[in-house]
Parts: sequence; structure tokens; C-alpha cells
Amino acid sequence: MKIAAERIERLGALAKEAAAEGETERARTYVRRARRIAERHRLSLPRKLKRFSCDACDSYLIPGRNARVRTQDGHVVVTCDCGEHARYPYD
Repeated sequence: MKIAAERIERLGALAKEAAAEGETERARTYVRRARRIAERHRLSLPRKLKRFSCDACDSYLIPGRNARVRTQDGHVVVTCDCGEHARYPYD
């Protein structure tokens, strides 16, 4: 695994820990850094980080705290507090 990919994984874990402790700004910083590294090295974000971070405000999403999760016909809709929607299919 490349160093950049390892760093992205580590930043995702740190963002999750910071968000769980209530430090939203620190979690947002970690998500922004992970996105920046992924862009610079042309890597995609891991699925876990991609699904639990907002594309608009870069906050780490915790369902029930700062994100609403609903299921509709064949997909999951995640709504951030900033109003951004993300839709993911499921089978």
C-alpha cells in the first residue's frame, strides 16, 4: 500500500475519533487533509470515509448527531446538517 493511501486511512480513523469526541472542527480538518492527499496523488477515498463525510462542508457524518439517514426505493439518502444530500444504492 502506498504511503499516501496509508495516510488517508489514518486520517479517516482520526476524523472518526475526533467526531465521536465532539471535536467537529478537528474532524473536518482531518477530512479536508485526506481529500487533499487523495486529489494530489490521484487516489480515491476509501468507501468508509467517502460515505461518512459531507462533500459540501467536509464534516465527518455521524448518523443521528449531524446526519439524517433514510432509505427510499433501492437507495439510502444521507442528509448533512448543511443540507447536502448523498444517495447510495443498496440491494
